[in-house]
Amino acid sequence: MTDLKLRVADDIKTAMRAGDKDRLGVLRMLSAELKQREVVESTELTDAVVIAAIEKMVKQRRDSERQFRDGDRPELAAKEAAEIAVLQDYLPQPLSDAELAALIEEAIAATGAEGGRDMGKVIGWLKPKVAGKADMGALSGRIKQRLG
Repeated sequence: MTDLKLRVADDIKTAMRAGDKDRLGVLRMLSAELKQREVVESTELTDAVVIAAIEKMVKQRRDSERQFRDGDRPELAAKEAAEIAVLQDYLPQPLSDAELAALIEEAIAATGAEGGRDMGKVIGWLKPKVAGKADMGALSGRIKQRLG
């Protein structure tokens, strides 16, 4: 079992003992998502796959939170925000703006990118290095701005 998957399993037990129903619900949802991925892929999950699953869940909740706020449902938006907070505990520390800028420059130099048509090369080079540490949508915008 991966370190993250073990940590989630241990935290489920801890939340059960503490009677923390909100956290327990989120962790059980995460555990179910990981088991689903394991069954679909028919392999033992790696930490990278676990991080990708968590990122997907965070993104879904951010979208839901925004929709609830737009729909004037603050209590549901707050619930989504609380779930995001629990899930983010399992993601690596995000990279700072300076670290991202340095990585973008390194990627451009390594790939020889000269313009917007080379954006795919730069993203392909960066993706494994920033997995779970940066929002790929925002990163894509920064790369586009830099190459444009």
